[in-house]
Amino acid sequence: MHHALNVAETPEAATIRYIIDAKGGKFTVQAFATGLLSVFGHNPNISIPDFEGEISLNPDALEKSSLRLLIHAASLTDTDDISEKDRTEINRNMHEEVLESDSYSDIVYECSRLTASKTGEGQYWVALNGELTLHGVKRTQPVSARVSLNGETLRAAGEFSVRQSDYEIKPVSAAGGTIKLKDELKLSFDITARKQN
Repeated sequence: MHHALNVAETPEAATIRYIIDAKGGKFTVQAFATGLLSVFGHNPNISIPDFEGEISLNPDALEKSSLRLLIHAASLTDTDDISEKDRTEINRNMHEEVLESDSYSDIVYECSRLTASKTGEGQYWVALNGELTLHGVKRTQPVSARVSLNGETLRAAGEFSVRQSDYEIKPVSAAGGTIKLKDELKLSFDITARKQN
C-alpha cells in the first residue's frame, strides 16, 4: 500500500500547495439593472465573504497547476448603501429565487487546464479554462488572472463574466418587476493563498 502511494506521489514532487484564505481577499459580484426604472434602480453589488479552496502550483511547469475553489452560496449578501428593508428583500430574493441556496449550497470552480506567461519576477498572467458549477449546472468558464508569488503568499486578481441563463437561473426582478437585472454578472476577485509547508 505504501509503495503504491510513493509511486503516485513522485510526479507531484515539484507541486506546492497553497490554501486559499477568504479573510485575506475580496470576491464580489456586480449585477446590472435594466427595465423601466433602471435609471433610479441601483446596480446591486454583492459580496462573497465565505469561500475556501486550494491551489496546487508547479513552478517549473505552471500549466500543470490546478485549482479548486468552493463558495458557500448562503454567504452572498448585498453590500450597497440601501435601507435594511431593501437589503433583506434583495438577499431573500437572491437566496430563495436566484441561487436557491438551500438546494444548491455549493458553488464550485475547478481547473486543471491553464496557460501561463511570466510578466516579471514572481509575476504571471494566467488563463484558466476550468469548470464552474453554479445552481447545480456545470459549465466551462474561462477566467484570466494576474498572479504574484511573494514568499509564502500567492495572490490572484482578475474578473470574469457569467451569464445567469447558462446556469438555468431566472434573472431576478424586484419592486413588482419594474427593476430587472441583466443576464450578465461581472465577478471580481483579489484573493490570497498561503503556502502549506
